[in-house]
Amino acid sequence: MFTSNLFADLAVFLHPLAMQIYIVLMVFAVIIGTLFDMLHKSSAKFFAWKLKKSKAAATRKLSGTDTASIAIKTIAIEVATSGEFCNPKRRISHMLMFYGFLFYLITTVVMIFGYPTPVMPTPVLLPILWNIGVLMILIGGYWFFFFLRVNVVHDGQPLFRLVLADLFIVTLLGSVTFAFIWEIVQSGSNLIATKITFGLYIFFTTLLFGSVRWYKLAHMFYKPVVAFQRRLEEATGSSSLPTPAAHKEGS
Repeated sequence: MFTSNLFADLAVFLHPLAMQIYIVLMVFAVIIGTLFDMLHKSSAKFFAWKLKKSKAAATRKLSGTDTASIAIKTIAIEVATSGEFCNPKRRISHMLMFYGFLFYLITTVVMIFGYPTPVMPTPVLLPILWNIGVLMILIGGYWFFFFLRVNVVHDGQPLFRLVLADLFIVTLLGSVTFAFIWEIVQSGSNLIATKITFGLYIFFTTLLFGSVRWYKLAHMFYKPVVAFQRRLEEATGSSSLPTPAAHKEGS
């Protein structure tokens, strides 16, 4: 069950081209949603203004090597290890979801486009990595939903009181949970149950990628840019924020 390409088995009732078109549509949905979010919040104008301001206030010019070094540090700390989270539990939860989502997303795309039917044998590693990604998302996601959400843990709100900020985690967990259930049901060769669970999987997946405009998925593109800009400002002396040493001396 966990070593077979569940998307290839869809060929029993769904043409492989349908899933390939669906993936392309979801990519466009994310791009359009992100662009709408940027236009609504004027993010591009803000970043351009910040860059122009920091260049004017810079007291030190960076070499290409310096800039590359800062970019590598940003990727290694803010992106790869979720360095923006001070709470270790939130960081671990975020990293489980982040890397799990990468495994899940990449293997899904490869299996749908590279091995669309059972006629083309799928390497066992792909479905295994897919399942590992799913389990990582489920562990990190449900841990976050039930124990780490700020409005529940710190604000004392009811556990199942949902706000717009919860849209991402709810649709992500719905998508991945029903993907996992669909995989289990499909192995039992019950076509009706397979169609129902697959339909629920598609429903939540469409909500996940189609509602980017209203939740924080677009922030995953902003955060590295903001972190990189902040490090550049610190390195060029154009930052208006106090360094840790200066802050300590003034306290």
